[in-house]
This record gives sequence, structure tokens and C-alpha cells, in this order.
Amino acid sequence: MIRTSPRVVARLATFLLAASSIGLVACSSDTSTTSTPPTTPQSGSVKDIVDTAVAAGSFKTLAAALTAADLVATLKGAGPFTVFAPTDAAFDKLPAGTVDTLLKPENKSKLVDVLTYHVVAGNVKAADVVKLTSAKTVEGKDISIAVVGGKVVLNGNVNVTMTDIAATNGTIHVIDAVLLPSTM
Repeated sequence: MIRTSPRVVARLATFLLAASSIGLVACSSDTSTTSTPPTTPQSGSVKDIVDTAVAAGSFKTLAAALTAADLVATLKGAGPFTVFAPTDAAFDKLPAGTVDTLLKPENKSKLVDVLTYHVVAGNVKAADVVKLTSAKTVEGKDISIAVVGGKVVLNGNVNVTMTDIAATNGTIHVIDAVLLPSTM
């Protein structure tokens, strides 16, 4: 049996209730990047957010973190969710030992904060994101959004590299760095 703290349950419940009333997040339609983009599901094989990320093969660290934080079942739920998904390469940019430290059971609440800072309630497509200046995350804090040189940038330094990856319960936008809440 997976046990989740009341704080996490309350945060996720608030997130799910807010899902229908919040329209946010996304990215520009420019998907150019110097790294190999994650693959997207073939037509007719659309899966939920978790299975879509796993199938892409570029989100192994994110999948491990979701498992350690007991958030897999939530992100396999009805949603809708918009997830700014850092690739394995994005996690590799963190200081040495950061991921291993966050994955320790005693740091689960910090890990939940980091992961829920990448999730926004609702199914927000790239065309909508360019109209926003910020988006409230499930973690509770805002992510700033700006269009710089035709590309969407989050929090001033995280680039959206691929947009509108469809899932049955929302949308994934790929980012090139891990978003960290200001409390980290």
C-alpha cells in the first residue's frame, strides 16, 4: 500500500479541483533544440502522461522521481494535467548528488515539491502559453513565462524545447532544465 502524507493529498486534491478553472502553461511552436528530442507516441497509441513519458525513453530520471514521490498514480489519473517535463539531460545539469539526495526517503517532501512545481492544472496547449506571463503550479508557486526570441522561457532560464505532446489526461511540454521552487 502506498502511503501519502495528508499535505500531499491535500495539495493534489486542490490541484484536481482547480484543474477545470485554470488555463495556463505551454510554449512556443518553435521546437528547435540541439539535443535529440524525445519521441512522441505514434498516432492511435496515445497513453496517459506517465506512460507517454516512459515510452519516449528520455525521461527515466523523471519516472524514477515520480515513483519515489508516490506521484505515479496521480499523474495516471483523469487530470487534465500540463507537465513541464525535464529530460534526463536536464536532470544531469543539476549539481552532482542532487538527484540522489532528493530520491532518499527522508527527502520525499522536497522531491514532491520539486515535481509538483512542474505540473499545472488543466490541459494547456502551446498556443495558450504564449499569452501568459505566469502559471500557478500544483506546488503552489507561480512559474514565470516569457517569450524571448520567439521561444518560451520559464523562470528566466528554462527553455521549452518541445511542445504539445498529447496524452490521454493532458499535455507534456519538454524543458531543458529542472525547475526548482524558490524554497530549494
